[in-house]
Amino acid sequence: MIGTIESLALATAAFVGGHFILSSLPVRQGLMGMAGENGFRGIYTLVAIASFVWMLYAYGAAPYVELWPLNDGLRMVPLVVLPFACLFAVVGITTRTPTGVGGEKLLDDPHPVRGIATITRHPFLWGVALWGIAHMIANGDLASLILFGGFTVLALGGMAHIDHRRRESEGSGWGPVALRTSAIPFVAAIQGRTKINWAGIGLTRPLAGLAVYVVFLAAHGSLFGVPTIL
Repeated sequence: MIGTIESLALATAAFVGGHFILSSLPVRQGLMGMAGENGFRGIYTLVAIASFVWMLYAYGAAPYVELWPLNDGLRMVPLVVLPFACLFAVVGITTRTPTGVGGEKLLDDPHPVRGIATITRHPFLWGVALWGIAHMIANGDLASLILFGGFTVLALGGMAHIDHRRRESEGSGWGPVALRTSAIPFVAAIQGRTKINWAGIGLTRPLAGLAVYVVFLAAHGSLFGVPTIL
C-alpha cells in the first residue's frame, strides 16, 4: 500500500491520532493503571516512533501531485518563518513551562510562569506549527500538505488538548497559569495579564535557536535532498 496518497494519509492519521488518543486523560490513566508511568511512557514512545517512521516512509514514496505552482516568493517563506520557528522550539525545549512534560509540578511553585511562558505557554508547539505551515506553503503539493498539515494540526490541536488536560487534572491550580499566560504569543502581555520575562529567556537560548536555523539552512540540501537557497 506504500506509494500512494492514501497510505500517507493513513500513516499521518495514525501519527497524529495516536498522540491525541494516548494522551487523553481516560486512555492515559487507564494505561498508567495497568502498566505504570514508565510503562505508559514506553507505549507512547513506541507508538509515536513507529507511526513517525511509517509516515516518513510513506511520504518519501508518495506520488507528486501539484496543488499550486511554486515561485520565488513562496520558496522564500521558510527562510523568513523558520528563524522564529527555531527560536520558539529551542527556547521551549530548554525552558521548563507549566505545559511541558512534567510541567504540572511547577504549579506548586510560587512563580510558575517565567521566561518564554510569559510570551506563550506553548513555545515548542508554536515552533512546530510555524515549521509545518511554512513547508506546506513552500512545497505546494498534496503529499506535503498531508505531512506538514498533520504536524500543524498536531501542534495547534495539541495546545488546546494540553490546556484541557491541565484544566481537568489540576483544577484550581491551573487557574493562575491560564490567567497569566496565553496560547497565542504575546496576547497575555498585550492584555496586561503578564509582563514579558526577558531575563528569564536570556540570550543563550535565542542564540542557540538561531544557530539551529543556520545549521539546517546549510545542511538542508544534504539531509533532505532539497536546497534551501536556489
